[in-house]
Parts: sequence; structure tokens; C-alpha cells
Amino acid sequence: MSSPTPQILKTTSKRPRPNPARSRPHSNLFTIDTISTVLSKSLLNPFIAWILVLCLRAQVTPVTDLAWILTVGYAIVLTVFFIGRTVNLRVADGVPRTVDFDNEVVVITGGASGLGLLIAQMYGMRGASVAVLDIKDVPEDTRDEVFGEGVLYISCDVGDRGALESARELILQKLGTPTIIINCAAASIHGLSLLDLPADAFEKTIRTNLMAAFHLYQVFLPGIIATETGGTLVTVSSVLGQLAAAGLSDYAASKAGLSALHRTIEAETRVYPSIKTLLVEVGQMSTPLFDWVRAPNQFFAPVLEPVDVARGMVAAIDNGRGGVIRLPLYATFVNWYAVLPAAVQRIARYLSGIDGAVTQSQQASRKAD
Repeated sequence: MSSPTPQILKTTSKRPRPNPARSRPHSNLFTIDTISTVLSKSLLNPFIAWILVLCLRAQVTPVTDLAWILTVGYAIVLTVFFIGRTVNLRVADGVPRTVDFDNEVVVITGGASGLGLLIAQMYGMRGASVAVLDIKDVPEDTRDEVFGEGVLYISCDVGDRGALESARELILQKLGTPTIIINCAAASIHGLSLLDLPADAFEKTIRTNLMAAFHLYQVFLPGIIATETGGTLVTVSSVLGQLAAAGLSDYAASKAGLSALHRTIEAETRVYPSIKTLLVEVGQMSTPLFDWVRAPNQFFAPVLEPVDVARGMVAAIDNGRGGVIRLPLYATFVNWYAVLPAAVQRIARYLSGIDGAVTQSQQASRKAD
């Protein structure tokens, strides 16, 4: 049975109204990420440290003075860490590819809402060649207003191999060869325990979050390899793929597989220096997907604003970089979690409240109703 040819549509209506339950008081804006950002731009910045050295020098501070020794030593340590980090990123990710949007075609799956919509808007308003793939059947009369003029919207099920192949042919005809693939498609959250989760719901999540990415990369990657300028593959995953919170068995399993799939692709495309892979593993975002889930710990695990994630992704893509983006701060240490003693892991999960977040959110929702 042949797959239906995707239809060109114009997308969505108004942006979703903010959920009052998601509004954050000013106290919640003070998080460990805020502290980290301030420190990285002040006390932990090597350039600031050397300014302090120059200030002491301007005061003709003797080189034998303790203040001089400590300040210079501190500046040297920060500089060594900065250089080491820069060298590490260059060795790991290689030389950035040259990105010229006169020759780039951006394909975004799941781009009719949430993070994908923001990225599509950013590129659409810049006049880039953009194609958005989403299962939503949206009206045609607001596409230019929402995405930006000239964005190609294709309504198709990204989990359907035939629909993706038809979409690729349509994109080739309308825009050219896709060179930047951003996979933002994600299934809705069920929030059920393993014993309560229907098998078909689990299969749907795996199909949307994991199998769709498999089909997407198999369909579009050969075209990128064939181009002289290369391209960028972006996979939006989640830290829950490694932390695996209670009540999210289907979502965590799919995201764990998605991250593993991306790393395999990264290993297989290293022979193509002009192809960059960018893995985005984030915590909870303020999108409709997680709108009903309350953050277990707002200070250590703040809810991310999609625009902040989108800004970081677009900056990395525009600069031709690959690698990994992890947000918020705790996500950058998620790999260390696995090497902690089992008892310490259990204590950390208890203190963070990660395994009670879904249940507590469901209870709060029932009370509100």
C-alpha cells in the first residue's frame, strides 16, 4: 500500500496562551544556573582575572606580595582551563563547517509547536530556506505570519517512511537539497507507570521519538553526504534518557535510544569532516509537552524557556559546530551520575524529587479539577 503524498499547508494559528500554573515567581528566577552564569562572566572569567592582575600592576604591587602571587596564580589557572576546554572542543568536534544560508536548506521535524516552531520562526524570519514537517493538519492562511515568508510546511507523519520520502522529493523540487536536519518531533507524555501503560501507547512513543529519527536520517543523510558543503544533523533528546524518571518509562526509553542512535551516527560520519552532528539533551522545558509537570526542584533543576534552548541551538548551527548541548546546569553533569555509588544515586534521586514529579503533578491536576 503506497503512502499518501504529503500536502503543502500553511500552519498554525495563534501561539498557545501561557498556562497560569507555569508562571514563576521572582524567587524561582534565582537558580543555580543564574549563579553559574554570573560567575562565568565575572569571577570565573580568565579575562576578568587578568584585569585584576593589571590593576595590581598599576598599583606597583611587588611581585613578592601575597596578593600579587594569588591573583596571578588564579588567572593562570583559569587561563589553563579555558585553553584546555577550547582545545578539547576542537579535537572532539573538528574544524567548524562553513555555513552559508544562501546554499543551506533547513528541515525541521515537529516544527508546528514548541521548540521546533521557535527554531522555524528564527530561520524563517531571516529568509532562510526552511521546510517544516509535522503531523498537524493546520490552516493555510497564517503560515507567513507565523513562520516567516517562504517557509514550506508539509503535513506528514514523520514516523512513516513513505511519507518522509515523498516529503524529501517535494523539498528537493521546491527548495533544493536539505543540508541542515533538525529533529524536534516528540510524542506526548502519558505519565503512567509501566504496569498501567498500554502497549500501543508505548509503541507509539517509540515510533514517534525513535523510529521516526531512524527513518529521517536514513532518508536525508545520503543527500547531505553527496553535497560538497556537507551539513548538520541535530537531534533533540532529553536528560531523562539517562536519569529515567518514574512514570515516564516510554519517554525515557525512547530518548535513551535516540541519544544512542545519534552517537552512532556521529561515529559513522566522522569520515566526512564537513558533516557535523549536534546532540541536544535538555531538562524540562516550558512547552505544551511538559506543561502539566511541575519541576521537582526549581533551584537545581529549573524549567527551561524554549527560546533559550533555541538560541543555543541556532548559534551552534550557524557557527558550523557539532558536539553536545546540555541544559540546564545539572544536565552537564549527567554523565557523572552513572559513576556514583548506588547509594549516592538513590539519595540524589530522593532529594531531587525526580521520581515523584509525575505523580505529584497528576494529584495537583486532579485537585485543581
